[in-house]
Amino acid sequence: MNLVSGKVYWPETIREAPRYSCLGENTSCDVVVIGAGEAGAMISYELIQAGVDTIVVDKRRVGSGSTCANTGLLQFNNDKTLTSCINSFGIDRAVRFYKMCEEGIGKIEELADQCSITPDFRQRDSLYFASCQKDAASLLEEYNTLVKYGFPVTFLEEREVGERFSFHKPAALYTTKDADINPYKLALGLINAASKQGLRVYENTEVVHHVNRGPKVDVVVAGDYVITASFVVFATGYETQQIKRNPNAVLESTFAIATNPITEKPGWYNECLIWETARPYLYMRTTVDGRIMAGGYDERSVDAEMRDKMLIGKRDRLVRDIDTMFPEIGVVDAPYYWSATFGSTHDGLPLIGPQPEFPRAFFALGYGGNGVVYCTIAASLIRDFVTNGSHPTAPLFAFNR
Repeated sequence: MNLVSGKVYWPETIREAPRYSCLGENTSCDVVVIGAGEAGAMISYELIQAGVDTIVVDKRRVGSGSTCANTGLLQFNNDKTLTSCINSFGIDRAVRFYKMCEEGIGKIEELADQCSITPDFRQRDSLYFASCQKDAASLLEEYNTLVKYGFPVTFLEEREVGERFSFHKPAALYTTKDADINPYKLALGLINAASKQGLRVYENTEVVHHVNRGPKVDVVVAGDYVITASFVVFATGYETQQIKRNPNAVLESTFAIATNPITEKPGWYNECLIWETARPYLYMRTTVDGRIMAGGYDERSVDAEMRDKMLIGKRDRLVRDIDTMFPEIGVVDAPYYWSATFGSTHDGLPLIGPQPEFPRAFFALGYGGNGVVYCTIAASLIRDFVTNGSHPTAPLFAFNR
């Protein structure tokens, strides 16, 4: 699958990424993790910390799939509001999901401290604004729901938005305890740190197929080398849909840019994360070197040729959005612009756990706009599946829910 097109920014932030050899012999372990992006990195790191003999393989280099196209916003809010989650799943499960996302941000901060490569974790606030007047009422309802269950949020009326920002919106939610990160460095840093603690890492090692052999699984890679393991974890992102199509999964194309470094950003209160109620939505953040990263305007197609034809137009639209929202910034250029495959689910929750067609296998599909945070949930669940056989919140993310 063609996951990313264009010129992505994150690989430019590190001079030389660690390199690992490809697998050249038969071997064995407790768990083999397929995929060395954000999900594979967090899962591998958690398993190593739990004393599980683990191998991670990737057909590309570490972090060079969808991870290098991820824009790294970390929020407890999700594309599906808490109010909607309560309506769909009930109070207990919905609030637990949001609490797990809130806890996930703290977990990523802890992981960032363990990385051998600093992933530029920064605590951030978020502005979630009403794209039109009719969305203001639903934002107020969501504000009341978030406050009721203890989440840090303030409701801003139109005047208050205008006092803090160089644009006016009918209403907004302003949340704290969010963050942003360089997801590419996070994957590289965690894999590298875990490799120093016993994780075996093989790049450019493509899995051809796997065979269940009772209490063991044989994972066959290109060259006919075999990894024999007790369990296999598929952290293969959107390409997992080529292995097993899940009816709850939705694949689309998304677009993003990174601007030239900008010293001053007048009208951008606290350089907070910004997103909106419209679907598909526009979002923005800044980077540690002063760039503006903006993205969105997803398209319901994963055709790479069609996606690439739209890339320049999407880039120019995102630049215009920055100019419109922050007119005092001045001339904005976008030397980095890319399109990528993006996945979500119909019900708004990630897909994590076993699938009956794949014995002794677990899947970590952190589909959704909060994917990096979902990876912390996947790492926790899969660690417990392997070490304890279960996890108390597993049914919430099960494939058969």
